[in-house]
Amino acid sequence: MLASLFSKTKPINYILVSVLLGLAFVLFQFMHLEATSVYSLLKTVGVLGILVFTVFLIQFIVLRNRLVSDNAYVPLLFLSFILMFPNIMLNARLVVANFFILLALRRLYSLHSLKNPQEKLFDASLWILIATLFHFWSVFYIVLIFYAVASYVSRDYKNWLIPFIALFVVFIFLSVYLILVDETYLEWIQTKTVISFDFTQFDNLFINLALAVFASIALLFFFAELIHFKKKQFNLQSSYKKVILSFIIAVAIYIVSNGKNEGSLLFTFFPLAILGSNYIEMVPQNWRKEAIVYSVFGIAVFFFVSQLIL
Repeated sequence: MLASLFSKTKPINYILVSVLLGLAFVLFQFMHLEATSVYSLLKTVGVLGILVFTVFLIQFIVLRNRLVSDNAYVPLLFLSFILMFPNIMLNARLVVANFFILLALRRLYSLHSLKNPQEKLFDASLWILIATLFHFWSVFYIVLIFYAVASYVSRDYKNWLIPFIALFVVFIFLSVYLILVDETYLEWIQTKTVISFDFTQFDNLFINLALAVFASIALLFFFAELIHFKKKQFNLQSSYKKVILSFIIAVAIYIVSNGKNEGSLLFTFFPLAILGSNYIEMVPQNWRKEAIVYSVFGIAVFFFVSQLIL
């Protein structure tokens, strides 16, 4: 029934996912409630607003660029991944950074139309560089900019310079910020560019189990996409290559990020949800689709409740 409900894009799908996300957010925030202030309240409401808007944004991106069929599996899977790692909802900086990355991906995935490519490249570069102000290793997504240039508009040398123009714009804003907070560029860079390969920082059994299950799901969706890649329509293969590269970049961000926690996995959720949606679409039997959707969502709810009450 769950797979059937989300097999078509209907308003009820977005309402249901938004309500569940809002409910989960409120419950988890309540369990981790600390001293409140006007600032913390506005910050909490802002994070919730961004997360809910993200649900609509990701569905718009995938349908507009025909990355999935006419279904709503992507927002459902995105919700499921968040429920597996609810601590993400407490990390405002990562939520904001991921939102800007999604705005960048929206522009990059639409490059296949070749309409206003320079404008799209500049917008995408700008959003990525703004995201780095919130989570520095988001800068890895610049690789996707140059891949897009090489794939679509490499003949015009000016397109290769667009990311550097966006960098100059963001540099100006960063300079103003550092002046206001009385901080030097060196101090900012030193605090933002710390790399860590320590994966032993999780002391919560359920987080460790959630990571193991998530990794298994990710490998299944990723390799299923690679196996069936050549069966995709030829005119859409370039778009799917960008999705796969987006996922690989997101994994790289998680690997190098300091203070290793599940928060930086957030960048993997959107591309992985696309891969998962395509995997579900490929399954011919309805009962298997239901089993997959119920399994992923049920596991997510289990881990959410476990981390909520323990």
